[in-house]
Amino acid sequence: MTNKKGFYSGLLFLLLLLSPSLHADEGMWMLGNLSKETRKTMKELGLRMPVDQLYSQKKPSLKDAVVSFGGFCSGVVVSEDGLVFTNHHCGFSSIQQHSSVKNDYLKDGFVAHNRSEELPNPELYVRFLLRTENVTRRVLKAVKPTMTETERSLAVDSMMMVIGSEVSAKDSTLTGVVDAYYAGNEFWLSVYRDFNDVRLVFAPPSSVGKFGWDTDNWMWPRHTGDFSVFRIYADAENRPADYSPENVPYRPEYVAPISLAGYKQGSFCMTLGYPGSTERYLSSFGIEEMMNGMNQAMIDVRGVKQAIWKREMDRRDSIRIKYASKYDESSNYWKNSIGTNKAIRQLKVLEKKRDAEAVLRRWIQSRPEEREKLLHLFSSLELNYKNRREANRAMAYFGESFINGSELIQFALTILNFDFEAEQKQVVAQMQNLLDKYADYDVDMDKEVFAAMLKEYREKVPEKYLPDVYQSIDTLYSGNVHAYVDSLYAHTEVKSSSGLKRFLERDSTYNIVDDPAVSLGIDMIVKFYEMRSQVAEASANIEKDERELNAAMRRMYADRDFYPDANSTMRLSFGTISSYSPYDGAQYNYYTTVKGILEKAATYKGDPDFAVQPELLELFTSRDFGRYADEKGEMNVCFISNNDITGGNSGSAMFNDKGELLGLAFDGNWEAMSSDIVFEPEVQRCIGVDVRYMLFIIEKYGKATNLINELME
Repeated sequence: MTNKKGFYSGLLFLLLLLSPSLHADEGMWMLGNLSKETRKTMKELGLRMPVDQLYSQKKPSLKDAVVSFGGFCSGVVVSEDGLVFTNHHCGFSSIQQHSSVKNDYLKDGFVAHNRSEELPNPELYVRFLLRTENVTRRVLKAVKPTMTETERSLAVDSMMMVIGSEVSAKDSTLTGVVDAYYAGNEFWLSVYRDFNDVRLVFAPPSSVGKFGWDTDNWMWPRHTGDFSVFRIYADAENRPADYSPENVPYRPEYVAPISLAGYKQGSFCMTLGYPGSTERYLSSFGIEEMMNGMNQAMIDVRGVKQAIWKREMDRRDSIRIKYASKYDESSNYWKNSIGTNKAIRQLKVLEKKRDAEAVLRRWIQSRPEEREKLLHLFSSLELNYKNRREANRAMAYFGESFINGSELIQFALTILNFDFEAEQKQVVAQMQNLLDKYADYDVDMDKEVFAAMLKEYREKVPEKYLPDVYQSIDTLYSGNVHAYVDSLYAHTEVKSSSGLKRFLERDSTYNIVDDPAVSLGIDMIVKFYEMRSQVAEASANIEKDERELNAAMRRMYADRDFYPDANSTMRLSFGTISSYSPYDGAQYNYYTTVKGILEKAATYKGDPDFAVQPELLELFTSRDFGRYADEKGEMNVCFISNNDITGGNSGSAMFNDKGELLGLAFDGNWEAMSSDIVFEPEVQRCIGVDVRYMLFIIEKYGKATNLINELME
């Protein structure tokens, strides 16, 4: 007989762990699919603006002020002439590309005092969401009961592409993208308009935008002014256009109003942006694989690579500028992986997931119709994750060591995938993108990195997963990795832009497949596909099982409001400004001030991560904060809310109850680094930079009165 007390307490546990609607502050909600219950909860928490002003397909709404920034971050339109606020780390690559030892915009910041000084960024774009549409029925019509999982996947992918392409066929200025939701149980079309002329307008110095660097990354209390300013340009008719001196500032549908009123403990706060990906509904088997595979590979391999980069960056300004953006991106996910694995263990996430799955198993067993379909669901998940465990882990280390390791190998792989048959505009863009990468490349440092990658990979995986290059090293170079690397770099043409040009110009005297780096790239591709074929069957079964697990959870709580995992589409999260207790005996306030900057600069004197220019220190100590001060006369720097965010939310607008801008989300906190897997309401916080601090830096440090007048008019 079932233990009713244990069964119902287990149900409650599962509800706490898996049902998003239980916590008012949990959830990354689809704006075009907000339920009555979610709307009601927002109002109860303090939302004052009408909910229908958040999203509308027929009239301007708040979503029209929010952009996907470059496809990897978020941003918000804040002026009638197309100014966009985003994070400093989101604009970091663009800032770096314009920097040199002479004009060190990374270190000193950048300000355009007029439109002619604004700097173009050819690879950058912003994306506006116009509408969303549920196309699940249409996509799944292509699926037949007799299909294998591979056949199903191909049919679904094809239908997604067809539906998306229909949008641009009707209007060439639009892009249609169909994304999977709820592990592939639902499909929604998003219609976007992209603008490709985006120019740098303002960047604070790194002592503001990166204050604390790796030491403070993912930490609270935080004092980082993580913001930058760009402007969108369009043609004379306000339509998307490639860069041209004739383009004019974009006139937006909706401009986010800026609030100087600040916030208090318990104030309503909502975040709107493009979160990357979460795995809230992933099985315990998937979480364990993530920990030991992808996360651990990032921790091990990137730690080795970054140590080499950092050493040389600290020695030479030229290397610091070339590698600043690459190091920043790499180290961000490296530290995230460290924190995620630590949080999974400390918060006992695996144990909680397993307990929740045990309850779901009992629910399945108690219903004949579910038992008939899902009797072997968990045994299948366990078996298939076990079958691909070793090869999947090797693939994770392979990706980090080679595909994401040496830049020489990345160049070779790019050449092998170069598409000369694409449209002329795309071919030219591909060429320029490749050539630009050489401008930020250091051969000698990359040689050291590649040698280290070869050693690290060999130490971490079984011998059967070694590509053929290791046999060459052992037989031709007596196992001397450095001798092999020296020979490789000495004989390849790919290490320089002149060699690349021979390939791009179709030089008939240059046989690309004979180049040792390209030949190595082919060797790597062969080995990677060999490993992928080994896990193909297990992976297909896992995809099916995880989809069925997700659907079963939603059936179990059919009366509940489930939000889908993040997938780089626009989402809304909401909650309140909230302090928190990270551990027994400690309490963290909900905001920080410039006083903390002065304290850290003094405490870590001599540490470049906390160095601050004398003119900034003078600004802070003068306490002349003017209209940007809070009611106590203090200058707030950062604040926290219990809004639910993840990677990709960087640059997301944080709004108050009236839809006014309070600041920009830029980070999560160390105590809740497992947030991509499970929401922890007591400790999970979204860290934002206060818009008042941003304006203070623009006006007082940047002396950009032109921008202040535009923003505050």
